[in-house]
Amino acid sequence: MTYELYYWSGIQGRGEFVRLALEDAGADYVDVAALPTGDEKLMTFIERGDLVRPPFAPPFLREGDLVIAQTAAILMYLGNRLGQSSQEETERLWVHQIQLTIADVVGEAHDAHHPIGAHLYYEDQKAESLRRAMDFCRHRIPKYLGWFERILSRNPQGDAYLVGANATYADLSLFQLVEGLLYAFPKATQRALVKAPGVAALHERIAARRRIREYIESGRRTPFNEQGIFRHYAELDS
Repeated sequence: MTYELYYWSGIQGRGEFVRLALEDAGADYVDVAALPTGDEKLMTFIERGDLVRPPFAPPFLREGDLVIAQTAAILMYLGNRLGQSSQEETERLWVHQIQLTIADVVGEAHDAHHPIGAHLYYEDQKAESLRRAMDFCRHRIPKYLGWFERILSRNPQGDAYLVGANATYADLSLFQLVEGLLYAFPKATQRALVKAPGVAALHERIAARRRIREYIESGRRTPFNEQGIFRHYAELDS
């Protein structure tokens, strides 16, 4: 059955973490955001009155009558079906825990430029953003990347991937996280990656995977911009 991925058009956002998993697996899916009326279809679906379990916000994945929202939940579901997780329960839960931690970083990256509220423009909260971004760059980015570095070094099956001997959806998501941080906070992230060479190597390893490389080079991948989660404001990159 074909998957349908619903997200906003024009930005990568949280939907890109799901998109990378589908692309890497060569899954048959419809990227609703890429359709001419993608946003309209998204809103129509969200506003349906017949859904017993309506999604709060995109991204959400549809497979027949099944609708799953929240990036980590979608990836946990797909991981078991696309061969991007483990067959062993303890490891499956560990992959999920890592994904939830990645979601934490994504939330903090967003709040660096919108610390007061998402309903306000960045220009309405620049002073607060500067304080928040300074802490994020100097303390939080190194702390998070350092944790991922420790996970890699402690993997019993080698330091190539986060869990087990093969790439999981958590590895794909860590790649996307590093991509986003390098765009939004290049100076701070490059400093942190010097102390996390395993994370830097994983980022390059995932970028070299055939289907990921083909996806990036295809022109179908929406570029980072100042409308999404990862936004580059030079004054915030300390």
